[in-house]
Amino acid sequence: MNIVQLFENAALKYPNRLAIVENKQSIIYKDLHHQVKLTATYFSNKGIKKGDRVMIFIPMSIDLYRIVLALFYIGATAVFLDEWVSRKRLDLCCDLADCKGFIGIRKARMYSIISKSLRQIPIKLSPNKQASIPTSRVDVSPEDAALITFTTGSTGIPKAAERSHQFLQKQFDALLDEIHPQPSDVDMTLLPIVLFVNLGTGCTSVIADFKIKKLNESKIKKIVHQIQSNNVNRIIASPFFIKKTAEYCIKYQVNLSHVEAVFTGGAPVFPEDAKLFLNGFSNANIQLVYGSTEAEPISSITAIDLVANQSKLESGLPVGEVYHKIQLKIIAITDAIIVGCNGLASLDDGVIGEIVVAGDHVLKRYFKNDEAFARNKIICHDTIWHRTGDSGYMQDGQLYLTGRCQQLIETEGEVISPFIVENYLQTLDGVTMGTIIQSHQKIIIVVETHKSKDEIKVLLVRYDYDQLVKMKEIPRDPRHHSKIDYAKLNLLVK
Repeated sequence: MNIVQLFENAALKYPNRLAIVENKQSIIYKDLHHQVKLTATYFSNKGIKKGDRVMIFIPMSIDLYRIVLALFYIGATAVFLDEWVSRKRLDLCCDLADCKGFIGIRKARMYSIISKSLRQIPIKLSPNKQASIPTSRVDVSPEDAALITFTTGSTGIPKAAERSHQFLQKQFDALLDEIHPQPSDVDMTLLPIVLFVNLGTGCTSVIADFKIKKLNESKIKKIVHQIQSNNVNRIIASPFFIKKTAEYCIKYQVNLSHVEAVFTGGAPVFPEDAKLFLNGFSNANIQLVYGSTEAEPISSITAIDLVANQSKLESGLPVGEVYHKIQLKIIAITDAIIVGCNGLASLDDGVIGEIVVAGDHVLKRYFKNDEAFARNKIICHDTIWHRTGDSGYMQDGQLYLTGRCQQLIETEGEVISPFIVENYLQTLDGVTMGTIIQSHQKIIIVVETHKSKDEIKVLLVRYDYDQLVKMKEIPRDPRHHSKIDYAKLNLLVK
């Protein structure tokens, strides 16, 4: 099997349907399929063979998918680097991946002037070149690596998720179950893996003109215009993107009634934001998906159900029923490496523990990182369980999140859940984001607000704390700009 066959089947079935729309450019399935084969020939002519790893430094675009599909086509492994990666991190990733080829935009190629690791990659490929004669698809085994992506961590050995052709097929099947793409759909997605799913089903993907650091109101206006002019009926993006788009539509009374479905995940969504999403996308079924790089999806809940369950947020954030193709346990929280089945004893309903999952679409391996495997995986008989690092509990068949295990605060025999406090802080007038951390035995509440500390202190009546820190902007994850970067925050406030 070769995962590229999913795209080829769609291209043969829907040759004249739009595959990808990128600003003023677009390409139909038939033409993309032909270009993939010509690009594959170019790669082969340059010396890239089955099993070779090729590092890619290209933003979401028609070119990106043409290039990645072409690498799959010849049995090579695509190694992804994010645009925001630092030079130090880039060098670490290069050294770990040991790639035979490199392909990138001009900015990335400029890095090679100062990066010895990039210069040492033997084959430099042009993102624009294609051959004139198509090549044949290479057969691969199910366990052959197709894709390697790096997590957002900024320290230590990069944790590289290695996805085989078989794993991508299982992930494709799981996402089909979750988002139900139809060939007639026009989807705006900011998640690269979801666009691959779209290319396997024959629907149209619109790439948003979106950069987190440059997302001002004029950019949102352009994105809304893209949604309207392309008649987008489904959006799959981070909570930050959905929130900013919803705020714009509410402020300017823009009606996006043709948007029938919205899927968002990658960060916690609290009721206040869920209400905003429902107001901004009044005709859409809004699904809040809980998952991770290693396991997507784990569970989901509708925005309507989250708002209806608002009273239950005194003890945890509801994230819905567990996905039917995944096994999930709540186990005792420990920093230790867990070996064998003994550490997999399930806790009772209502008891907070670490969420661990297993299933066909749960990542089984990391690339050249035995330490990451030991810390994040548990082998029990023939099953590999993944430790999410998230804390939570089960109650009446529903999963509730209480925050990252490392962020739970134990004080005077009580466990304080960051998610509960974060939800509470978000309801305070003038607070856009907030959290609670423990540093040097002090309980610190951090808020993102334009108000003075004295104004905020008057509102903080529910929790005891030792220190209040006011910030113009709480650090967020660089990929989605949606969840708090606790490691960076702890460095800023200690």
